[in-house]
Amino acid sequence: AMAAAGPSCLLALVFLAVLLPGGAPLLQASQTWTLLKVQQLLGRPPALRHWRRTTDFCGGGGTVAPSASVVCYGDTVTQLHIAGDAGGAPPLPLNFSLGALVTTLSRLPDLKVLTLSGLGLWGPLPGKLERLAGLEIVNMSRNYLYGPIPRGLSRLQGLQTLILDDNMIGGEVPGWVGTALPALAVLSLRNNSLAGTVPESLGRAPSLRSLVLASNNLSGNLPDMRGLASLQVLDVGGNSLGPAFPRLGRKVASVVLSRNKFTGGLPAAELSSFYLLEHLDVSLNRFVGPFPPALLSLPSLQYLSIAGNRFTGALSDKVPCGDNLRLVDLSSNLLMGSVPACLRPGGKPATVVLSSENCLDRGDGSQHPSPFCQNQALAVGIVPRHNEKKKVSRHAGFIAGIVMAVLVAVSLVGAMAFFAVKKMTMEGAKTRPSATLMEDHTSTSSAYPSKLFADARYISQTVKLGALGIPPYRSFSLVELEAATNNFANSCLLGQDSYGEMYLGKLSNGASVTIRSLKVKRNQSSQSFNRHIETISRLRHRHLVSALGHCFEYDLDDSTVTQLYLVFEYVQNGNLRSRISRKLSVLTEPKDG
Repeated sequence: AMAAAGPSCLLALVFLAVLLPGGAPLLQASQTWTLLKVQQLLGRPPALRHWRRTTDFCGGGGTVAPSASVVCYGDTVTQLHIAGDAGGAPPLPLNFSLGALVTTLSRLPDLKVLTLSGLGLWGPLPGKLERLAGLEIVNMSRNYLYGPIPRGLSRLQGLQTLILDDNMIGGEVPGWVGTALPALAVLSLRNNSLAGTVPESLGRAPSLRSLVLASNNLSGNLPDMRGLASLQVLDVGGNSLGPAFPRLGRKVASVVLSRNKFTGGLPAAELSSFYLLEHLDVSLNRFVGPFPPALLSLPSLQYLSIAGNRFTGALSDKVPCGDNLRLVDLSSNLLMGSVPACLRPGGKPATVVLSSENCLDRGDGSQHPSPFCQNQALAVGIVPRHNEKKKVSRHAGFIAGIVMAVLVAVSLVGAMAFFAVKKMTMEGAKTRPSATLMEDHTSTSSAYPSKLFADARYISQTVKLGALGIPPYRSFSLVELEAATNNFANSCLLGQDSYGEMYLGKLSNGASVTIRSLKVKRNQSSQSFNRHIETISRLRHRHLVSALGHCFEYDLDDSTVTQLYLVFEYVQNGNLRSRISRKLSVLTEPKDG
């Protein structure tokens, strides 16, 4: 009888086990206390106000989606997510201490995922986070964290994701990030105050899949990342990076380089092999040269923006397009020809195409006339880059080249325009009032270094040239040049080469000028340029394009010159030969009677 009853009893026990609430195990009392302490340190934000000592955290009682959640494994916390509202978190207590918060969290020894975003946390990012040795994911975005990234984070050997977006973190991107964190797959430091260069070690991060450094103050070239086999996302928009296009692996899916200082042409052959590329944004840089239409036919590409550069070339109807294209922005370049048929209405209905401010055959008033792009394209000069060891001699040679070019021009013009200059000099001296002489002389003396006026003959020549209508040579401030070029906007860029850029500007008095920027090797003082500047300033003639002045941009740390700007008159409608020929023909034309 007992044997017969055995199966029945077993079935009953199973039935009771199903009906009775088993539930998850209760959280350890010490960890419950830790969570309530976190609630107190954060000033009991709305997302945590329901937490009590009786809350079943491991049973879901601590979760208020999407603001707060606690995940347990067994009777211990493994994930803690606390996020403030989009409208902003309430103020933290006046005695808030980020260090105390991290110390409290260290009492959760099995914590692997930590999210503390949008809570108004302020203070330096604490190195005490290393006490949470098991951390794999850290998200402390949308706070007020400042100071450098602490070295202590390098001890989190299992860290896979570090997100510190929208803070005030400064200093440089640490060099150890790429080597000390072998499991790091996601590094996102968007919208902070990071400066300096991107460390070469990031090009050796074995697990890196997503690198986001957008909206910082980073400069220089990116490291070679062709060895990052897992890299899928690169977003470095809104910095001062460049000039070289980054070297990337072929499996990258999203590349954002917008709002930087990248120059030269796009590596067409390299980009055409990016068969997984879905998103490419190189807008608002200084790219020049032919636009590679093969980009439009990349099989996975959905978004392409080359807007705000100086790309040239002629598009044609027959350029093929990929099947996945959704947005193409070609605006504000120097493109000619016609929009490819596959991008026109009816070709790909789901694709948005922006192409204004080019020289395309659209007939809708959104394009420049063809000569505009032809002339601008001629002004875009691409000089081959030489060995880096020759940079010092290139800068000095370029300045010397300017001097020699002006000397040659003066010697050629002198013989041809002697009589014209003499006649115009006499007429100019008669018509100019003496008050102008004093005004020009005064403004020149006050703006130019006094030691360059030691030669009395030079002062006399400067006064005479001022009387002839040539603007006085002077020193410009960087603020003046930024205002004249709308902060060196791409729309003012006339051309560029390996030495620097040339801009068209308009001074506060309405005068149009050409501004030549020259990159300078570090550790050079302004005194080392004075001899060249003095020579250029002396070579002034009313029938030549005259140098109007210069500007030094300094390094704030050591006061050395980092950039030299030369300001010249802007002359249009003809070259030197045509202008001189026209003058001589007028002077030698026989008179009737």
